[in-house]
Amino acid sequence: MAVAVVLLTTALVIVIALLTAAGTGKLARMDGATYPAALTRAATAFAAVITIATAVTAAFAALFT
Repeated sequence: MAVAVVLLTTALVIVIALLTAAGTGKLARMDGATYPAALTRAATAFAAVITIATAVTAAFAALFT
């Protein structure tokens, strides 16, 4: 049961990070950024979401153990 929750949560975080990156890239292109610049912004947004999710997970782990 716990493994399923961890896997589903991981999948959800990755989907949210991908959607955030796609939105960021689209907004960057609409703002007139070149494709490489938009891709860089999208990658930065993806990494930021994953980093925040990792930090929140570490904080919760420290609280509940």
